Amino acid sequence: MRDTSFRADRLDPARPVLIAGPTASGKSELALRIAEAQGGVILNADAIQVYEDWRVLTARPSRADEARAPHALYGHVPGHLPYSVGDWLRDLEPYLAGPERPIIVGGTGLYFTALTEGLAQIPQTPAHLREEAMARIARDGHESLIAALDPDTRGRIDLANPMRVQRAWEVHEATGRGLAEWQDATPPPLLPLGEAQAFVVDAPKDWLTPRIAARFARMIDGGALDEARANREGWHPALPSAKAIGAAELMAVLDGEMALDAAAERVTILTRQFAKRQRTWFRARMRDWQRVSASDLT
Repeated sequence: MRDTSFRADRLDPARPVLIAGPTASGKSELALRIAEAQGGVILNADAIQVYEDWRVLTARPSRADEARAPHALYGHVPGHLPYSVGDWLRDLEPYLAGPERPIIVGGTGLYFTALTEGLAQIPQTPAHLREEAMARIARDGHESLIAALDPDTRGRIDLANPMRVQRAWEVHEATGRGLAEWQDATPPPLLPLGEAQAFVVDAPKDWLTPRIAARFARMIDGGALDEARANREGWHPALPSAKAIGAAELMAVLDGEMALDAAAERVTILTRQFAKRQRTWFRARMRDWQRVSASDLT
């Protein structure tokens, strides 16, 4: 049911809060409002905001935001290191038992699903397989890995997401079992949904599209090109953090291969497509979460 009169001070201050939403929907500001009204630590649930090398481009909380409330699990992973949902759960777990009420916010639906429904205990994949996967993706695209996946896994993961395809391929190659089979043997969740106050920010396409375009313009004004220059040395499109939307386009601008206006148009399109995939996940996998209208949060 859509809540059109959301009040942060009406929440139970003793229970964890989960806030999912598409990119540019205002979910981070909602988390800040809750933290300021009731206290708590804001914990990142966005798979790309974990990386240290893209603060502006990934819309990580600003230093001013971080001064308003405690934040954790933002920018704590070097950009060259893969970071899985299992890694995130391990990093998150101490905060679930910590002294401050967790307010978990982000746009990675898989993180929330693993947290509230459980995650299969898949063995760590060898580094050489990860390197092979990254090399193949750089050479032939992530689509080159899809054929090796079992049918159940292909039907379950987002095949348009290179990181998800790479992870599934690594698991299959390392264990001889498909990712779907591992997922079907899932232990109890760290935080069952019934023990949390869970919200999905409902941001329709027509409302969200102009915000996406405006946000990228603010990123440029806020130093995204300078951030790209700082990352240029050693940057490679196969790096985990290079999956940040707009990273490749800004590098092309720096290299004189793309005009800034063309980059902005391309990034806006890619972000709209990403937001659509997020909304699809939320509708399919988060039916029991309370809906909050994004337009009522602004």
